[in-house]
Amino acid sequence: MKLKEINNSSKKTKELIKQEFALLIAEKKEIKNITVTELVKRANLTRGTFYAHYDNIYDVASEIQSELLTKIFTYNTNLQTKNDLFNYIDSIFAYLKENEKMFKQLLTSDDCMLFLNRLNKKISTSLASTIGHNTGHLSILFFTNGVLNILIQYFRGEISENLNDICDYIKDVSQHLFFNNN
Repeated sequence: MKLKEINNSSKKTKELIKQEFALLIAEKKEIKNITVTELVKRANLTRGTFYAHYDNIYDVASEIQSELLTKIFTYNTNLQTKNDLFNYIDSIFAYLKENEKMFKQLLTSDDCMLFLNRLNKKISTSLASTIGHNTGHLSILFFTNGVLNILIQYFRGEISENLNDICDYIKDVSQHLFFNNN
């Protein structure tokens, strides 16, 4: 983040840049195919405005990824009970619903796989440290890989279920996998 003081105007500008970036990544499929010139033209901004907020196109992608990781792990507290886990899953899915259009655009990109691997490792590590006391490492990997792949298929339009159905299914699977004694 280049600007030290972020006011409402700067926040709106950054959101516009990220929205247009998501549209372009859906069209171009790879970050390397997007130029700053193309992005600012679509966002109706100057190059100077872009460079006041970001150093390059990859900084936009990195900020979107960091925001997602921060949002997901903000809710991750001590997941000791089934209700803790269900509340955590509900929070993540509320965020996904709120930003559904952007995720659909971003996850059509070939570049998303590196981020998803990073996200998968972070979620697996987090689950292992919070509920791993009674769950094997392979069960956690199985769960996180399955969840992420279902979400990729959803956002790419490859399955017909909606986010509410997916959320309910994931909670049901997690209950049986992690809390089969409760």
